[in-house]
Amino acid sequence: MSKKQINLKKNPNLKWLVLVALIVMVLAIPGYNWMKGNNKARAQRQKSILSPVIMVPGSSATTERFNQLVNQLNRDTPVKHSVLKINVSTKGVLSYSGTINKNDHEPFIIIGFQNNKDGYSNIKKQAGWLDQAFYAISQNYKFNNFKAFGHSNGGLIWTYWLEHYYSTYSDEITMKRLMMLGTPYNFSESNINHRTQMLEDLIKDKKKIPQNLVVYSLSGGKNYESDGIVPEASVAAGKYIFQNQVKNYTAMTVTGEEADHSDLPQNQQVVQVIEQYLLEPVKNKNNQGPATRQSSSKDKSNGRNEQN
Repeated sequence: MSKKQINLKKNPNLKWLVLVALIVMVLAIPGYNWMKGNNKARAQRQKSILSPVIMVPGSSATTERFNQLVNQLNRDTPVKHSVLKINVSTKGVLSYSGTINKNDHEPFIIIGFQNNKDGYSNIKKQAGWLDQAFYAISQNYKFNNFKAFGHSNGGLIWTYWLEHYYSTYSDEITMKRLMMLGTPYNFSESNINHRTQMLEDLIKDKKKIPQNLVVYSLSGGKNYESDGIVPEASVAAGKYIFQNQVKNYTAMTVTGEEADHSDLPQNQQVVQVIEQYLLEPVKNKNNQGPATRQSSSKDKSNGRNEQN
């Protein structure tokens, strides 16, 4: 028997110290590897120039909802946006179609849901599924900022996500701008004095929304009261959530042809507003500054600013 073995046998405290040291060493190796990998991921995220536009459609709509909108946007700019579509099942399984091109710094990522039904309880579930998709793409593509777009209930889903999930990412990933289109913050209620439970909850938790966010809310003006489905007063109720909470809140009303609820995503005025306010400015070939995006018609939107 060696002298070391004799000492360990006679000194049980020393035996335990050796055992603890071995356990610490075993745990330290994977911990070091995790820390090294985490630091590498942070460095990649900080250096990333990717700034995707993440779109969420409304109720009963799929990831194909924005096909015409994307085509119109790609016709108006010399830099084409690639498209990645993600469908989230009720079990949280992600199905992908499309791809993000290597040299595309502002791709479109469209996230839809197997359960795309209306209702407050479903909106809360959809926000959770949005978070599962967001976590996956944030890990895969390491972007440090993004822009968000939501049509109809898509804007509600983004708002609920901001209040309940965004804080997990806010230290590393910035939502630069949020644009909502025909979003019914008070559902079908046209009287703001009759607030739905959803609106009350969103107002109650509005302090969780980042103060550096820039928000745009567009409503359709098929007539003076609604876009044919969503009351204008319901869209306008968003000001009780965002105004005096975010950096800038701007409300706009789109009128004229294709101003009803279902046509809004492909409305030419809406396309121009997206190009001007949501997307990054297009640089000219000599990198001397932003170039004006091409457009086939004049902007006839009636905008009103409500800024802090």
